[in-house]
Amino acid sequence: MQEFLTQAMPFLAMALAAVAGLVLSWLVRKIVLRLNRSKPELRETSRVARMPLRLSLCLIAVRIALATATGDLEWRHGLDHLLLIALIASLAWLAIAMLLIVEAMVLTRYRVDVADNRRARRLRTQVILARRIGVALIVVVALGSMMLTFPAIQALGAGLLASAGVISIVAGLAAQTSLVNVFAGIQLAFTDAIRVDDVVVVQKEWGRIEEITLTYVVVHIWDDRRLILPSTYFTTTPFENWTRRQSEVMGTVEFDLDWRAPVEAMRAELKAVLAETPLWDKRVGILQITDATAGFVRVRILVSAADSAALFDLRCLIREELVLFLQQEHPTALPHIRLESMPSAAPGSTGSAASDAVTGSQQSVKDGATAEHHRHADPQDSQLFTGSIEAIQRSKAFSGPGEDVFEDRDNAVASQN
Repeated sequence: MQEFLTQAMPFLAMALAAVAGLVLSWLVRKIVLRLNRSKPELRETSRVARMPLRLSLCLIAVRIALATATGDLEWRHGLDHLLLIALIASLAWLAIAMLLIVEAMVLTRYRVDVADNRRARRLRTQVILARRIGVALIVVVALGSMMLTFPAIQALGAGLLASAGVISIVAGLAAQTSLVNVFAGIQLAFTDAIRVDDVVVVQKEWGRIEEITLTYVVVHIWDDRRLILPSTYFTTTPFENWTRRQSEVMGTVEFDLDWRAPVEAMRAELKAVLAETPLWDKRVGILQITDATAGFVRVRILVSAADSAALFDLRCLIREELVLFLQQEHPTALPHIRLESMPSAAPGSTGSAASDAVTGSQQSVKDGATAEHHRHADPQDSQLFTGSIEAIQRSKAFSGPGEDVFEDRDNAVASQN
């Protein structure tokens, strides 16, 4: 009986140590939650660390019990080595869980479902990428630590360090593309070129940045497709970012109409349509003629909206309403193709034709002289960069850095010559 108790004592000690580890992990979690009672979201996020914490504390307690209760038994070293490898894995698991908890706490504090979320989206992008880099480093360190627990690999350590230079060069050449993508992903996150939820136009596709990883970026296209692009695409290829500073955008609606198009009536109809829709943010809503060649008059409508999604619907609404307006109220303004036949002039009719032409031109001049000169009722409805305070402020953004800067540049060029 005494011999049986002696042999069973190490296993009993390890069992008691495991129970002590479970109790200690329960106490640690309770203490942490009590100290952070003002953060109820911690209770949900801390669950990811419950299992790795229990496993780590149990393994530490079992190793201590194994060292004190077994002495120099033959089977102790093999079991201790196995427990050490398991402890390294559980500590790595716990460290990854802690990163997930920190990430969740930060993302919970900075919400992105608000109107002005530029700072939150930037922080979200950087935190997610930093967590992924941290997880990758933890996994690499954990695997390296496990391998170094074997004596044979420790003996090879000196040789590996001596040849590290050659190996790194070969590995760098072999994984050049992957490494470039990794560094490009880090550059995207911390230079703030794009953020998660940014609205971009890439390869003539309009979509939203859904995910940024170390090697690729996922763009959620407007029709629910996903466009997967390498990180280097956004560091080497020009693209449009519609929410770089703000989400407000402007868009155009264009019509090619007949020369008899009722411009002022279209402006009044545009104003009525904009006044009735919540899609318009009341910043810009003008109608201009931007071209008048090839038998048509090009009417361009410029409107603004709070974001790109609202702008898309607003442009479609304006296009539909004005098409119906022209069809019902001014059908003569729709595009026409005119064909004119020129009959041969009869002898002796040249003078009469010339007289008619002179008479017609005189009548046109008379009509033009007697007609009242038409002016726009409101320049704000027809001018983008002049005619209102908002337009003048808008024009300043495209007037250059200023006369002082121009003069300094001229002086710098003159001094160099």
